[in-house]
Amino acid sequence: MNPELDRLHPYPFARLARLKQGIQPPGDRSHIALSIGEPRHAPPGFIARELLDHLDGLASYPATKGTAQLRETIAQWLARRYDLAADAVDAQRQVLPVNGTREALFAFAQAVVDRSSRPLVIMPNPFYQIYEGAALLAGAEPWYLNATAETGFVPDFDAVPDSVWRRCQLLYLCSPGNPTGAVADLDTLQRLIQLADRHDFIIASDECYSEIYFDDGKPPPGLLQAAAALGNHRFERCVVFHSLSKRSSVPGLRSGFVAGDAGVLERFLLYRTYHGSAMPLPTQAASIAAWSDEQHVLENRLLYRRKFAAVLEVLSPVMEISQPEAGFYLWAGTGSGDTDFARELYARQNVTVLPGSYLSREAHGINPGRNRVRMALVAQLEECVEAARRIRNFIENRDI
Repeated sequence: MNPELDRLHPYPFARLARLKQGIQPPGDRSHIALSIGEPRHAPPGFIARELLDHLDGLASYPATKGTAQLRETIAQWLARRYDLAADAVDAQRQVLPVNGTREALFAFAQAVVDRSSRPLVIMPNPFYQIYEGAALLAGAEPWYLNATAETGFVPDFDAVPDSVWRRCQLLYLCSPGNPTGAVADLDTLQRLIQLADRHDFIIASDECYSEIYFDDGKPPPGLLQAAAALGNHRFERCVVFHSLSKRSSVPGLRSGFVAGDAGVLERFLLYRTYHGSAMPLPTQAASIAAWSDEQHVLENRLLYRRKFAAVLEVLSPVMEISQPEAGFYLWAGTGSGDTDFARELYARQNVTVLPGSYLSREAHGINPGRNRVRMALVAQLEECVEAARRIRNFIENRDI
């Protein structure tokens, strides 16, 4: 067996299941899960219809590279969304469809890391655990970059010494962030691109929460947008990852894409050809329809805005909590141990939240997830508000 498998940490939800083991929550309250970031809004009907209308595609093997129409649709979406020139993204060489960003973010490290040279992979802390597992199985050492309230929950890139940048082969960036909802501004993205040029590493920018934000006049900027503004029109060392799961509330479709540096994607395509990860043709047809429509995305954002407003009204008086810049998570302070908080909340109120320490590592003297919990506002409005009321009741009566 691959010995690197022994270096993997237990997944957060496995740890959460153990934390809850043996607890019998109150039977007069239905369970409300705020722990898993699985969108639960109704998927748009037209996406399902496209899927069904193209079931004849099941009779053919799809190409790993995807259809020209899907790649062109994605290139056009990127140009519209990030105010790029219409021909800024070469659909032939700079776009690859993927079966959700999770598998692509993991596979990317396996393709780009040179394990022969003591590589480091830098990642935010707290983080999406796929980054860490991908680094370990690629033979690299993770280097955790703390994101705290003091830095506005954006990783403190200034804290990285040159010796670390010199060994860095890959930087995982998550903006908007999971779990914090923090957004890296255009200046920060440009500074990272300049660092990548100076030290010769690749930036993998996980932008799968980019379409859930709360100010219509201020959509989160993207890495390709920052590169173009710098005059880096070939997007050298820049690769972005996008998904329909959150944007279009279709997590089961398993559809996303990577885009950016053509030279990097050429090698990644070679890896994926052997990996056997082609997207089924019916899924590609449904994806074309989804990337071509913005009305359902606007409606999706409105649903999240209503939930955040309602939940924050209930919880703000009793928790360290605030509106994130984007995404569908609340990164809330507990005032005490996050695992105790999560276990007792489940035991008393039948509400599940995810301890923040399960999403982070002890690094540079702190665990930035300690004494915080992640709440995913993915359920319907009424259920989210009910969960907020139970959490408030729990906090107000915890010591009684």
